Amino acid sequence: MFITYDVSKQLIAKLRGIVAVIQPRDEDLADQLRRAATSVLLNLAEGQKSSNGNKLRHYKIAQDSAQEIVGALDAAEGWGIIVAAPEERALLDRLLALLWKLTHSPKLQPKAKRTGAKQALAR
Repeated sequence: MFITYDVSKQLIAKLRGIVAVIQPRDEDLADQLRRAATSVLLNLAEGQKSSNGNKLRHYKIAQDSAQEIVGALDAAEGWGIIVAAPEERALLDRLLALLWKLTHSPKLQPKAKRTGAKQALAR
């Protein structure tokens, strides 16, 4: 596939252990973490084969879900369920950087619509 997709798969594998630790103490948080990580991967897969407008939409959803993973890890740390997750956070930071590049790619940005004055000049 592509690098961002592969990093997302690696993150899911790394998060398995954390989800297993969170699960007995907070089933909802573990489920939310699992669903957010899965959402990143699925939206990257779907976006990869979409047209530009839908591609950007899926990549933005993946970015939002990755940010939700940050929140879930912060919540688990805040509740004292986990102490720290440096490897997972490093991989998550890499994923967020890759997603930022995807969502800010000039190729995927919508083309600006011409306003009345610009349309008149173009004629």
